[in-house]
Amino acid sequence: MNPLPAPLRQYVESPERQRQLHKRTMLIVIISQIFGGAGFAAGVTVGALLAQDMLGSDSYAGVPSALITLGSAASALIVGRLSQRLGRRTGLAAGFLAGGLGALGVVLAALISNLALLFISLLVYGAGTATNLQARYAGTDLALPTQRAKAISAAMVFTTFGAVAGPNLVNITGRFATSIGFPALSGPFMLAAAAFIIAGVVLLIFLRPDPLIVAKAMAEAQRADESLNGTQSTGVKDAAMNKTGIMIGATVMVLTQIVMVAIMTMTPVHMKHHGHGLGEVGLVIGIHVAAMFLPSLITGVLVDKYGHTLMSYASGITLLAAGLLAGLAPGESMVFLVLALALLGLGWNFGLISGTAAIVDATPPHTRAKTQGTVDVLIALAGASGGALSGMVVAQSSYSALSLAGGFLSLLLIPVIVWSRKKKA
Repeated sequence: MNPLPAPLRQYVESPERQRQLHKRTMLIVIISQIFGGAGFAAGVTVGALLAQDMLGSDSYAGVPSALITLGSAASALIVGRLSQRLGRRTGLAAGFLAGGLGALGVVLAALISNLALLFISLLVYGAGTATNLQARYAGTDLALPTQRAKAISAAMVFTTFGAVAGPNLVNITGRFATSIGFPALSGPFMLAAAAFIIAGVVLLIFLRPDPLIVAKAMAEAQRADESLNGTQSTGVKDAAMNKTGIMIGATVMVLTQIVMVAIMTMTPVHMKHHGHGLGEVGLVIGIHVAAMFLPSLITGVLVDKYGHTLMSYASGITLLAAGLLAGLAPGESMVFLVLALALLGLGWNFGLISGTAAIVDATPPHTRAKTQGTVDVLIALAGASGGALSGMVVAQSSYSALSLAGGFLSLLLIPVIVWSRKKKA
């Protein structure tokens, strides 16, 4: 084995320096997540409304969500591969900066009413949303196995500050956009562009030394010691071989993503049809996004304490309740819409953190980022299909039918996990 460079050796040989680096990494990730959350939520809030205005039809209102998530899928793969090869700093910074450029393209497309540019820009904007989710993994690279879910949740919970601010700045950014001669719905994408670019710059400058590179060096040193002593830790073998754990984590996150994206995408259009204004739409989506991220610290503790399987079951049941409430409640009722979208965000939160914890537990450092990127591709494709089909389902049937179908789809989590656990046993 080649001797480690001195900057890495000091972390490999010192648990105290590892803890210090983990704390510093968490701080940098948290700062980037605050800005990344604003970029993620601002575009999601008005994407369907922008498409509705430019296309003149509800049938294609789900297209922006589909394009964003398709772009997110491709970007997740690229960011994962870049991170595996060059470290988290390079992969995450590149993803956020690309997302910022995509948001600027959306602003220009809205100004000149160019659908082709809009669609291309939404694909590129998806890089920012993919990176915003992938950043949660950076906090786990140096976390202890019993604290990984907490590390995931800490990164996610601070996304809430930007993610809640984004939707509630719709009117302000809209007025700013019109004041400089741009369409009102391009305003939130101006905010998204600035937020993603700032997040990328923060990571590029300050995420040093890279946590994944340090984690890989630590794993290499452990393997060298075990080879020298003629032993191999059970944990390393289990992590390298745990394909079932990867499948469970991926399935949980894919199903929760389909249900959440489908219902969330069409909620602004549903509200508009029932006389709600942009401010009310921003409030409902803001509460939904808060429920996606704010409970993360509690969810992380619960996952670490009770395991990801139990919290995956909780995700399915919570999403069912959200679908039933959204489907059966009167469209004029803000109270029921707020409660339904809050439950939708909470169910997604349970699924994402429990699924992410399962993936991290099942992957060793030398393949972790690549595997995480591949799984996030599946999640993004699931979101793309949910977003694309949501508009067609509502156009052919109703928002209620979409919500009820999504709620019952979430129950598939339970038999899939039971089957997977039996297969593992």
